[in-house]
Amino acid sequence: MKQAIIYELLHIDKNSGARRGVIHTPHGDIQTPIFMPVGTQATVKGVNPKQLKEDVKAQIILSNTYHLFLRPGHKLIKEAGGLHKFMHWDRPILTDSGGFQVFSLGELRKIREEGVDFRSHLDGSKKFISPEISMEIQEALGSDIIMAFDECCPYPSTYEYTKNSMERTTRWAERCKNAHKTTDIQGLFGIVQGGFFKDLREKSAKDLIDLDFPGYAIGGISVGEPKEEFLDILNFTTPLLPENKPRYLMGVGTPDYLIESALAGIDMCDCVLPTRIARHGTAMTSHGKVVVRNAIYEKDFSPIDCECDCYACENFSRAYIRHLINTKEILGVQLLSIHNLRFLTKLMERVRIEIEKDNLLNFRDEFYEKYGYTN
Repeated sequence: MKQAIIYELLHIDKNSGARRGVIHTPHGDIQTPIFMPVGTQATVKGVNPKQLKEDVKAQIILSNTYHLFLRPGHKLIKEAGGLHKFMHWDRPILTDSGGFQVFSLGELRKIREEGVDFRSHLDGSKKFISPEISMEIQEALGSDIIMAFDECCPYPSTYEYTKNSMERTTRWAERCKNAHKTTDIQGLFGIVQGGFFKDLREKSAKDLIDLDFPGYAIGGISVGEPKEEFLDILNFTTPLLPENKPRYLMGVGTPDYLIESALAGIDMCDCVLPTRIARHGTAMTSHGKVVVRNAIYEKDFSPIDCECDCYACENFSRAYIRHLINTKEILGVQLLSIHNLRFLTKLMERVRIEIEKDNLLNFRDEFYEKYGYTN
């Protein structure tokens, strides 16, 4: 049977265990480790597809099943020819299952074995998503990588709650696999849950591996816990996953977390952070964050980051972008969004090079010192 997603391992850093690979998909290859920009509503906020390709150099983007289910609706997108045609993006797309957004609704949702009843955050109308419906939606969207419907536990959660949630996630994953029809053009990833309990993480990983998915994600961390707990669970869980399949850590987008994820053996990460902080006038630079809207940059005619090769840095100054942000001109947010996304994709380009040189640990220490992190 033809597989939609194939992982090829190219090199393992002999000093850290970080891995360099490539994921082959129906819409092109993805060099890993990779940061993936998030296009929640079938668009990456502030950045058009041409800019994503030429300025950001994005290899793959994400879209959100929950939001696209509510509007414009997966049936309309299918009628348009699928998400790739609908949003004019011919490179790989990953869609999440909708689980995280549904469970973030709090009192607006009710979990049962069949699925989740919830009220739309838009108009309060009653909705229902099950593992089977999540598969139906994602198959209609036509993304290259689709995610099993899971439950993401809040932090903190009790052992009993987390255990029940993890076991339900495994049952839902099996239902997703049984409902998934387009296996030749879409790869379905299982999501390891289990909160911050190692025995539950181990059980979740084992049960999902037994189901033999084309790839695996780690969910339920980077949800507000201290960094030490994040690293502990990350470094415990990642080695449990198959070496011959992609490993995806969900919801991570700060430079330090991206580097630590690569060191742990993760291949893929995503986060809305770079475009979110751009909308508030903040840039990521090689020397740390810069709040461009601040008065100190009023007469700063240097680029956001002298080491960056993005369109914003090659053509505009901090003073100009500050002016745009403070006058609420759309271009200001667009330029900062392009820069922040490019900063992270370029960081991961460097990470891939350092892995090939067996030097990622040294690079991490140098980067942290320059950026202002304490290791």
